[in-house]
Amino acid sequence: MPLHPVAQQLLEDAASSDQPNSHLLPVAVARANFENLFGSLPVEDIASFEDLNAATADGQVPVRLYKPNTAGAATPLIYFIHGGGWQMGSLDSHDGICRAIANATGYAVLSVGYRRPPEHKFPAAPHDCYHALAWAVANAATLGIDPERVAIVGDSAGGNLAASVALQARDKGGPGIACQALIYPATTFDLDRGFNAEFEGYVLFRDEVQWHKDAYFTHAEEAESDYASPLNADLAGLPPTLVLTAEYDPIGIAGVALADRLVTAGVRTDHRQYEGMIHGFIQFPGLFNDATAAVADIADHLRAYLDEGVS
Repeated sequence: MPLHPVAQQLLEDAASSDQPNSHLLPVAVARANFENLFGSLPVEDIASFEDLNAATADGQVPVRLYKPNTAGAATPLIYFIHGGGWQMGSLDSHDGICRAIANATGYAVLSVGYRRPPEHKFPAAPHDCYHALAWAVANAATLGIDPERVAIVGDSAGGNLAASVALQARDKGGPGIACQALIYPATTFDLDRGFNAEFEGYVLFRDEVQWHKDAYFTHAEEAESDYASPLNADLAGLPPTLVLTAEYDPIGIAGVALADRLVTAGVRTDHRQYEGMIHGFIQFPGLFNDATAAVADIADHLRAYLDEGVS
């Protein structure tokens, strides 16, 4: 399918601007640009949200709890992990998608602000994401969530971290995860396997992905470990998974490869590709109908495994 005309215009505008790509900037400037883009987008109203801190062995991890309603029994928990290449992104940059998922499902959403490289190298981010989830489940009564009905969602680098959390939970005996949804996830740091040169410059550049990799790891071999590159892991026993990919996304092949490996491992898997779309599209519901459709697809997947009496 042809590239969506709005996506085409976004790419042309970016190419003609005088703003260098993220990997050509100091990380502080790249982060500020990312926040200015995504943090300024319109967001849905929501009944309540609250900034908290998850107490972990490594220190306090900031989290934000969204609730689409403030009455009634404890709801399932959707644990959201933001993208941004590990180095960028925050609770604020992904505020809109968290609100949208909470409203679409009627469930609580907890977004996690994990430590980022280059200040905090691997495995700080996957450790924070796992331990903050464990904190949430341990404090379910206080948070007003059902600890028996938990799902994980993440986009891009957050999809990578979501898969890592699911692997850690399997390997460490919990918390129990009913399902996960991975939105155009980065699943490998082997760019020969996980970066499609045909779509170089469609939002992402190979040098940019390499920049994130170089910032994330202290030792090259860490990039091949299971919790860094889920595509390398034994995937048996993971929860039912929805993988979303975009047609014009250079790392889309990494998501497709993970979906194929999940099926081979016997994991209940649904892969949906959004034709004509680019990496990051789900954060622009005002521009792309497919962004709204993708949130609805995620909500349907989550409800199928989190609603009481449904398995």
